[in-house]
Amino acid sequence: MIDKIRGEVGKVIVGQEGVLAGFLAALLADGHILLEGVPGVAKTLLVKTLAATFSVDMGRIQFTPDLMPSDVTGQLMYEQHTNSFTFRKGPVFTNFLLADEINRTPPKTQAALLEVMEERQVTISGTPHALPNPFMVIATQNPIEYEGTYPLPEAQLDRFLAKIHVGYPERDAEQEVLARHNSGLNLHDVTASGVRPVASPADLAQARAEVQQVQVEASILSYITEIVRATRVSPIVDLGVSPRGGVALLGLAKAWAWMGRRTFVTPDDVKAIAKPGLRHRIQLQPEAELEGVTPDIVLDGLLESVPVPR
Repeated sequence: MIDKIRGEVGKVIVGQEGVLAGFLAALLADGHILLEGVPGVAKTLLVKTLAATFSVDMGRIQFTPDLMPSDVTGQLMYEQHTNSFTFRKGPVFTNFLLADEINRTPPKTQAALLEVMEERQVTISGTPHALPNPFMVIATQNPIEYEGTYPLPEAQLDRFLAKIHVGYPERDAEQEVLARHNSGLNLHDVTASGVRPVASPADLAQARAEVQQVQVEASILSYITEIVRATRVSPIVDLGVSPRGGVALLGLAKAWAWMGRRTFVTPDDVKAIAKPGLRHRIQLQPEAELEGVTPDIVLDGLLESVPVPR
């Protein structure tokens, strides 16, 4: 299934294999993703293309400063002919939800996704409404533009299983992008490029069940624990990784091992997925940020210092 998905995505997306691998790991671990990258590096196109490889529904919300919570979750509407209120579902009721430029909307609208991401439901007037299964939020944000944006609070960042940086492609890949556009690639209709569904919700459910069966030895659990706890005692970290972050890293490592066709997790699996799984859960001291320190630099140092199990 994974090989087929990669083949279909490759019909449109060029040079983002690492991003796609992280995306698929989070999908298999049943979590949400935050994609961060400058404009024009195919964040939205990647989501649309990946959704087209599944037989599922995809919804998109363009987050803007005037967006209201009810525009996301839905609202009660008065029906005059029945003299009653009915719930009109919002765009969040889908399988893959693309929350485009999520940091452009105020905190009260961002908070509309808190219950959605954690409980997979929407509660209106005390009545819960379950979301479809599978359900995944894929949010995008621009890391270089701060005017008119609202940074996500730590509580919401912690609900994303992974934060993936989408960078510029290599030279050959970028030239291939130009060649495909020159040949008439239509970014607004990925199916015109031959992308077709190659996986169903049942396939995804089976893959997730197999991921859950991946074996994790006690030494690996201890290794993950030490990495997480090390973030809390670092002198340049103001807020370290929570226990939820350790659980997220475990799930991602199991998915990464499964994608590597292994039935057990190795320390290299943990290392490979540690930064996407933990970078957004670390808040640095202001002095460290002024000196140019990033969460990735902190994690690189911790991964070097924490003893690796043999």
